[in-house]
Amino acid sequence: MTTSHLSFIQNDRAGRWFLGCLLLLGLLVPVLNLGVPEGSIFHFSTYSVTLLGKYLTYALLAIAADLVWGYLGILSLGHAAFFSLGGYAMGMYLMRQIGDRGVYGDPVLPDFMVFLNWHELPWFWHGFDMFWFAMLMVLVVPGLLAYVFGFLAFRSRVSGVYLSIITQALTYALLLAFFRNEMGFGGNNGLTDFKDLLGFDLREDSTRIALFMASALALGLGYLACRYIVSSRLGLACIAIRDAESRTRFIGYRVENVKLWIFTFSAVLAGIAGALYVPQVGIINPSEFSPLNSIELIIWVAVGGRATLYGAVIGALLVNYSKSYLTAALPDVWLFALGALFVLVTMYLPKGIAGLAKRREVNA
Repeated sequence: MTTSHLSFIQNDRAGRWFLGCLLLLGLLVPVLNLGVPEGSIFHFSTYSVTLLGKYLTYALLAIAADLVWGYLGILSLGHAAFFSLGGYAMGMYLMRQIGDRGVYGDPVLPDFMVFLNWHELPWFWHGFDMFWFAMLMVLVVPGLLAYVFGFLAFRSRVSGVYLSIITQALTYALLLAFFRNEMGFGGNNGLTDFKDLLGFDLREDSTRIALFMASALALGLGYLACRYIVSSRLGLACIAIRDAESRTRFIGYRVENVKLWIFTFSAVLAGIAGALYVPQVGIINPSEFSPLNSIELIIWVAVGGRATLYGAVIGALLVNYSKSYLTAALPDVWLFALGALFVLVTMYLPKGIAGLAKRREVNA
């Protein structure tokens, strides 16, 4: 690439710091987990590796939300739907790796289908015994849903709080649908008890490290892709739409098309995050569609700093670490703390942690 092609990251000092820290993390954690004895104070436990890997998938989801909210002005309260659909696609693949093979070498029916006295695999489960097909569905299903939803909503010029409500209704409708046993996705129990991924035991430390590194790589690539978009002419068009949609439409931009493609790309990123999340936590069920999850996602972005991308990562890591600590130490306090955090950030830190850092840099 020429220097002009790399200008989108060369002009992003904070982004370079973030990518450097992510690279260091990706190199250091495997060494501390696999290369340091368990009795050492420098040993990084497998549990911590899995927890950090989960946080990185949340960070990728936060970047996807920041792309549409921070740069396009679309407050999506339904990104949990795209995250969960990507997770279910991965979960379906992992379920089909469980158990002995049938007469023709195909995996047997998942346990919950046997329990429900199903005698054959539903048509939409076919192909999920192949990794490449499952990964294709991780991209296609959330992307297709976002494209159809966005096409209908943006062509009708639905915006603002009405669009936010519709996106929340979308994820709530999927929540209710996936709870039904007859849908064929495990009902309220969802998909769980995964064993293997590409022939590797999910309980092995080396597999956990590989999933962590895959999450770090996906986060880095997702950040670069989003940074490239927002630094391009398309990104300038997004900001113009956010700040003055009617004026942008008046000067000739196809506002609906810009919104549609950015929204679809954001949904694909969310689906990838969900696919990486599932093998690390070991379960996917309809509760992941909960509208509360989408609201928490917006809080991550607000705390970290909207329209910065790296701020969304900071918010996701900080809020989820606090959640893990408080739900263990003070389980009754967490929701109150989350609400108070959002109120305080809105009142006293409207540009989030990243905005505070920028202000100090300017004052210095």
